[in-house]
Amino acid sequence: MKRKLRMGMVGGGRGAFIGAVHRMAANLDGRIELVAGCFSSDAEKSRLSGEDFFLEPSRIYDSYEKMAEAEAALPLGERIDFVSIVVRNDLHVRVAKAFLEAGINVICEKPLSYSLEEGRELAEVVKKSGKVFALTHNYTGYPMVKEARAMVKSGKLGRILKIVAEYPQGYAITALKSEEEGSISNWRMDPSVSGISNCVGDIGSHAENLARYITGLELEEVAAELTTFIPGRPLDDDGNMLVRYQGGAKGILYSSQISTGDENNLNIRVYGTEASIEWHQEHPNELIVKFAEKPREIWRRGNSYNGPEAVKHTRLPFGHPEAFIEAFANLYMSAAEAIGDEVEGSYPRAEGYDFPDIKDGLAGMAFIEAAVESSKNNAAWTKVAH
Repeated sequence: MKRKLRMGMVGGGRGAFIGAVHRMAANLDGRIELVAGCFSSDAEKSRLSGEDFFLEPSRIYDSYEKMAEAEAALPLGERIDFVSIVVRNDLHVRVAKAFLEAGINVICEKPLSYSLEEGRELAEVVKKSGKVFALTHNYTGYPMVKEARAMVKSGKLGRILKIVAEYPQGYAITALKSEEEGSISNWRMDPSVSGISNCVGDIGSHAENLARYITGLELEEVAAELTTFIPGRPLDDDGNMLVRYQGGAKGILYSSQISTGDENNLNIRVYGTEASIEWHQEHPNELIVKFAEKPREIWRRGNSYNGPEAVKHTRLPFGHPEAFIEAFANLYMSAAEAIGDEVEGSYPRAEGYDFPDIKDGLAGMAFIEAAVESSKNNAAWTKVAH
């Protein structure tokens, strides 16, 4: 591409944490420019948000439907090349379909959809459109996660035997003291908006996706116990899961929002017949490699011994930490390669691209539904749909 990609955004207006993260990440490498958006269902808030971002008034919309129609009607040299969708779960598919059917590429926040059935409908739209669809499972963007994946693919760990992925948070524990019975503190606890799960759907899906990304293994069955510890809440705030992978590997997935004192402690351990790896999101620049008969190694981002995928997704020299925004930016960088190819008529590349896509989104939704079904049946082993 000999120009910047033009980006639109739906959602993420004033006061929205994740919208600001996406804008910073998209802007980090200087290859993407925000030019249009519908930033809120409230027309005035959308207008004011667009002014905050110095957009032309004519490119600030009061509905995503109007935005998709108007942008698609612009000449190819003016319209957005893709839209970034950062709305609530129940709107992901509706917004994505509107833009895909208008011929516009999509980058969408996770989870993919409100339900697996809805996600499958979107997959058909993506296939029919021929457009790029990227899903922002942002933790796959860290350089040392790329390094871990490369180690598994190269056979350094041998045959994978066991995977332990955890995502404990503790922020919700304060609700035991401060919330009134029956209250819903945020939309993630509202089934009409969030879907059938809060904790597993929100952060457990990240643990599932991280394990899938690093190992390439597909889930086969899950035995899950989901719990709501905070009285009056209709959805889970804790989940404990045993999992079986295709090929024989076993695993443990744990997600929690009532793990007192934990902040954002996503971590993963992958055990193979030759070696194991361990990575912690709160210390993302290090990857621990462990062996049975020699000392463990600590691989650090930004060094000459890093593999090509880690190097490609590293911006700073060693000793200068990279973290959350950069990981998000790596997803935008990878998706931008595909979108640039699509704009120039050479999409897709034979070698593929390195970002979560519609298949990863469907796998995540299948995992969530299987976990909820298993928990309803006293943690009975439940098949994960494919």
